[in-house]
Amino acid sequence: MRALLAAALMLIVAGCASTGPETASYAPQSGAESDAQTRARIHTELAAGYLELGNYGVALQEAAEALKSEPNYAPALSVLGLVYMELRDDKAAEANFQRALRISPLDSDANHNYGTFLCQRKREQESIKYFLAALRNPLYATPDKSWVNAGICARQTGDLTAADEYFQKALKLRPTQPQALFEMADMAYKRKNYSEAKAYIERMQPDVTQTAGMLWLALRVERGLGNRNAEASLGFQLRRNFPDSREARALMAGQYE
Repeated sequence: MRALLAAALMLIVAGCASTGPETASYAPQSGAESDAQTRARIHTELAAGYLELGNYGVALQEAAEALKSEPNYAPALSVLGLVYMELRDDKAAEANFQRALRISPLDSDANHNYGTFLCQRKREQESIKYFLAALRNPLYATPDKSWVNAGICARQTGDLTAADEYFQKALKLRPTQPQALFEMADMAYKRKNYSEAKAYIERMQPDVTQTAGMLWLALRVERGLGNRNAEASLGFQLRRNFPDSREARALMAGQYE
């Protein structure tokens, strides 16, 4: 049963596509695994899966089991940091991230996750260093996510030049990166360059899951361009699909900024 659950959760984790923490399955980097390493990896994958499902108690248990098998298993420590981050135990989260990086300084996931933690805690300048450290590993599977997160954190500090650079690097690696396209569209909208904003929105893949934020931005861009029919259509979708959202309430109140 545990093997079946591990397989199912690995599929869940692999299917997640966000610019948040990295909780992908942890394949061995080189050579054959020992039995202890295999146990540590499987328990870490289970911990990551339960974290994705919001079951933090079981995630903690699985990460602890991983560390029983391999006390210095950096991926397990990184996942522990993520769980404690969600539990708002910042001291424990930071301790686990830092320990993971002492053991494996080039671990891209650990660097990305620690950067995410720091950015969420308004320590943006520190966070960017860790996103850039994650990118130094040429084998990093999802570098576009670290470029995006670096851009978001730079934007939070008001450094729009750096933010633009980081988002563009993400788009160079993955031209349809949805979060980078959204951020670039939003920045263009803030500059009142509605045509540029619409161009970024149109580059999003049709299968990207829409959010209230995406619809609200697209609606305001069309409003800025004077496209009333498109604006009305997007407003209908926003009210129908996200009736209780902050964006829908702003629309109903006529508060476009």
